[in-house]
Amino acid sequence: MTTAEIPVAPAAPTPPVLGRRAWVEHVMGTAVSVHVRAVEPTRPDIEAAVGRVYAHLRRAEAVLSTWRPDSDLLRLQHGETDDVHAWVADVTELCLEAEDRTDGLFRAWRARPGGRTVLDPTGLVKGWAVAAAAEHLAVVPEVAFAVGAGGDVVVGAGRGPVAAAPAWRIGLEDPRRAGAVADVVTVRRGAVATSGAAARGGHVIDPRTGGPVTRAGSATVVGPDLTWADVWATAAWVDPEHAGRLLGERDPSYRLVLL
Repeated sequence: MTTAEIPVAPAAPTPPVLGRRAWVEHVMGTAVSVHVRAVEPTRPDIEAAVGRVYAHLRRAEAVLSTWRPDSDLLRLQHGETDDVHAWVADVTELCLEAEDRTDGLFRAWRARPGGRTVLDPTGLVKGWAVAAAAEHLAVVPEVAFAVGAGGDVVVGAGRGPVAAAPAWRIGLEDPRRAGAVADVVTVRRGAVATSGAAARGGHVIDPRTGGPVTRAGSATVVGPDLTWADVWATAAWVDPEHAGRLLGERDPSYRLVLL
């Protein structure tokens, strides 16, 4: 074969230069951030999708808040059954499924004075709402995204040229040193949820004792869906050993990181 006959491989296409943009709004009791990567991150369709993300979360807050007296959830608990959004039933079913899947380490029913038991889906609803809100960005072509709310993050790699962009690197805060990063997880598509007492004190209740979990440390779960990552993070914070065994048996696509 002569030199002229040697086949020449075509040059690899030059990867696109991706711009980044971020938004932050306070909704559902926390700061919710949206980060995007795209060739043109100021595109109107991206702007519109981000607007829908926040609108979805505001609607979830209006329907399922446990502190807004006009929320559909609290109106239903007070006996008002007119025009209750279907999300209340959806979340109730998910909470029942989560209790069963975690052997009761996750439980969304709380005793109130007078012996009344009411639904408190706080441990599930934020992850569920953020996961659904992020779908407004997932359908936008050629954009990668990350939506974060407190310790819950959902990310997407996007389609088209942005699919080759580096995966998202998500820092896990050191529960013993505020502001320090103890570990980093790399995710291209999926979710990260963290539960612990460092930021909000003993807000997670151990359903076996009725008391708050206040020890040091944190439990993070990485997996394909934020709803279930959030549920398993809560369960693992209540009982890391038992939840870790269940996670391996029942949801092996998720992994647990204890700090």
